[in-house]
Amino acid sequence: MTETAAPARPSRVERLENEGDIAADYLEELLDIADLDGDLDMDVEGDRAAVSIVGADLNQLVGAKGEVLDALQELTRLAVYRETGERSRLMLDVSGYRARQREELVKVAEQAVAEAKESGAPVSLKAMSPFERKVVHDAVAAAGLNSESEGVEPRRYVIVLPA
Repeated sequence: MTETAAPARPSRVERLENEGDIAADYLEELLDIADLDGDLDMDVEGDRAAVSIVGADLNQLVGAKGEVLDALQELTRLAVYRETGERSRLMLDVSGYRARQREELVKVAEQAVAEAKESGAPVSLKAMSPFERKVVHDAVAAAGLNSESEGVEPRRYVIVLPA
């Protein structure tokens, strides 16, 4: 009697690449429906799939303060969930909006770190989205300090703790 090997479970990277493919298919359909031109770029960044839409005049997909982008990201995550049955942490960017936002947030975090080190007191930042808080926490940790989130959505904010 021969034993049949169980199919190999896809690696973490393969699962994330599959998420990116599903997301890209969903977004391509959406761009077609909206009659918008954009190119899709997929990547795996750390522990999540990342999809970027680049092209001219895609500001309507970002919206004021990124609200449309946040909603589009959630819809894309739902499309991935519908296909895979697993919750996605996919990150969506449009025309480099999140990349520019990340750069600004790192600067804010660096200033808060410097202030906390100089004053020896905790530094509270303004209310931020989960994405913004994650970027700040990562930047604070990279600078060798600790931070924590306090408050309740949508007024949750980061406190940078002195050493």
